[in-house]
Amino acid sequence: MSYALIKKGVLFQDMKNNILDILGKKIIFFDGALGTRIQGKGLKLGEIPEIFNIKNPDVVREIHAEYKAAGADVITTNTFGANRLKLKNSGFGINEIIPAAVKIAKKAAGEDGFVALDVGPIGELLAPMGTLSFDEAYEIFAEQMILGEKCGTDLILIETMTDLAEIRVALLAAKENTNLPVFCSMSFEENGHTFTGCSVESMAATLIPFADAIGINCSLGPKEILPLAQKLAKVSKKPIILQPNAGLPRIEDGKTVFDVTPEDYAEQMCEFYKLGAAVMGGCCGTTPEHIKKMTELLSDKNVVYRTIIPQTVVCSPSKTVVVDSTRVIGERINPTGKKKFKEALYNNDIDYILRQGIEQAEAGAEILDVNVGLPDIDEVGMMQHVVSQLQSVTDLPLQIDSSNAEVIECGLRTYTGKAIVNSVNGEQKVLDKILPLIAKYGACVVGLTLDENGIPKKAEERFKIAEKIVNEAEKRGIPKEDIIIDCLTLTVSAQQEDAAETLKAVRMVKEKLGVKTILGVSNISFGLPRRDIINEIFLAQALANGLDLPIINPNSEGMMKVVDAHRVLANVDKLAENYIEKYANTTAGEVSVSGTNEKSSETKTDGLVDVVIKGLKDEARVATEELLKNNDELTVVNDYLIPALDIVGERYEKGTIFLPQLISAAETVKVSFDVLKGRLSGSNAKISKGTIVLATVKGDIHDIGKNIVKVILENYGFSIIDLGRDVAAEIISDCVKENNVKLLGLSALMTTTVKSMEETIKLVKEVSPDTKIMVGGAVLTEEYAKSINADFYAKDAKVSAEIAKKIFE
Repeated sequence: MSYALIKKGVLFQDMKNNILDILGKKIIFFDGALGTRIQGKGLKLGEIPEIFNIKNPDVVREIHAEYKAAGADVITTNTFGANRLKLKNSGFGINEIIPAAVKIAKKAAGEDGFVALDVGPIGELLAPMGTLSFDEAYEIFAEQMILGEKCGTDLILIETMTDLAEIRVALLAAKENTNLPVFCSMSFEENGHTFTGCSVESMAATLIPFADAIGINCSLGPKEILPLAQKLAKVSKKPIILQPNAGLPRIEDGKTVFDVTPEDYAEQMCEFYKLGAAVMGGCCGTTPEHIKKMTELLSDKNVVYRTIIPQTVVCSPSKTVVVDSTRVIGERINPTGKKKFKEALYNNDIDYILRQGIEQAEAGAEILDVNVGLPDIDEVGMMQHVVSQLQSVTDLPLQIDSSNAEVIECGLRTYTGKAIVNSVNGEQKVLDKILPLIAKYGACVVGLTLDENGIPKKAEERFKIAEKIVNEAEKRGIPKEDIIIDCLTLTVSAQQEDAAETLKAVRMVKEKLGVKTILGVSNISFGLPRRDIINEIFLAQALANGLDLPIINPNSEGMMKVVDAHRVLANVDKLAENYIEKYANTTAGEVSVSGTNEKSSETKTDGLVDVVIKGLKDEARVATEELLKNNDELTVVNDYLIPALDIVGERYEKGTIFLPQLISAAETVKVSFDVLKGRLSGSNAKISKGTIVLATVKGDIHDIGKNIVKVILENYGFSIIDLGRDVAAEIISDCVKENNVKLLGLSALMTTTVKSMEETIKLVKEVSPDTKIMVGGAVLTEEYAKSINADFYAKDAKVSAEIAKKIFE
């Protein structure tokens, strides 16, 4: 990875600034909507708001001044889309737009106001969900922020993000390249997740180490955001920022209006004050009057104090694991003693590695240990690749397992979420090298109770090393709840007396240091027959002595039975509900663990449907070729690929999987289609079920949603004409007419471009009245879609596929 833009000496220290002096004490008021206000002041259809900084600066200055007069402490620059990709065809670059925007905002804010550099999403998905690389995204954000600081902004506002990976990259760029405070917020749907599947709890766990304030903005009104804000208030150690929309948009007398009045908005914002919100403002549809009414009610208030209960938390974007009881860490992604795994690493057989993760997740693992250390391979590159690919097929949090500082940093930098690092030990040089990385990236850390003198024999000596590790970590700002101690499991075949010392040390660490504990359980039985017997008994003893995180093989039925029974006996599994559900109507010796698959992962007997669901691309090629020996191409599509996509889509709709897994499955189907198309070349057979035109409307340069819909529809067998983004209504209507298209899909993300969508629909209906039109985008609702004469509202890619199947039946 390239870190070329990192300013030397800038780590994540708090750079004291006036706004940080009042943050968390006095409520700080931001301004409201800017894009919709500029639209009301003459922004032409298809224009981007940022060019008003150059062409109509007085209009932007007037809007800023109105918000300042309404009581806003912070004026946000008109730079939401001011990045090199979004400005590409505007005729202007960031070196013109950002200085002009900051100059206008500073004049409006005055001497007593603050100016926030507004940074929105880039507009493309990061890999592996999309094609934008970490490094390119980092550079795009960094150049905006460096320029913003140079121009004199007081802070950075990263807002309206839906991808945890993207907002994390933006925060890294801000903290590594500027000295400015950083506030950040994400946009959530009513189901409690963002468009890409990030939960409120995962956002908090991931962003707290980087940001000065975190929160929620856009997408929803105050009432809809309230339950999400309640969740955030319980877990965020950092001040909370909340900037809702003025409700939901609707058409009234041909104009887009929002349904929450300034008076109602102010009353509803009082609920956020009671929760302990420290920063409040407005997003789409809010006006200076909304901000004025809010400040009139709350300007004399101090921030309500919140009590946060410390918890040991790890997470992926969509799954948060709180270590408040026994949590199983899967051990199988590790080459130690595994010939097949070593071969997979040497041969870059990523599907084999991914299957280890998937099978462990299905068997009940809650966290996956990831160790890819072997001689003669690029461990840094392999860790980066494996972490990225694992996150595309499973939502389990990861434990990055290496003693190499470069590998650890690469893993932490790549990983989206809050990870565990395994490990440090009591050697001072190791602590000095690794702990700063833990503090910087906000991970949990495992401390091994050994030092330069080796592993102590006695529990008391191991405890002393544990105590040193805890003290050294806390000195570097790592909270106690993020420290996990490994008292080390030694094999009883060689050091029989040490088993009791390990258990004693675990108990001492739990009782005297108050931190979580972890053990590699199966180490206990090396060199002995029937290792399962020793492993299961030792696991039971360790759990009884306070072990929190056993590293085990979750595909071992006996080990998981011990964990399940312990949860009942420790009063964790209340009324033994999970135990009863799992083991009722079974007998001794039965394989009773639901979802457990103890088959050898070398066999590929699960079929193409299972391969697609799991997102195993290389295996899809082999499985497709195998099926084609006895089936024709259309049979493979209709009897295997479509049913697999239906299953994935159903799980996505239910919220049991999220966008990364959906895209991974779709990309796997593409691999299978490539095989089928190769067989069909030169023949008269066709796979296409019909042609659909997709476009993002004029003025809107966001095409993430459209691209996802394209992938899903193509994999259902439809041919797609993708007109791209920022497409004029005339181009769309001409394409529809020329190709006699039955279905058109239109996308718009911005409130300023829904009018363009309405104009496009009107024109298409005139030239091709039989064409059905489906619309989608973050700012749309079903009611709004009907009001602009769309035939269907596609809330997500799964619904778009259902609409297409209905049209082309």
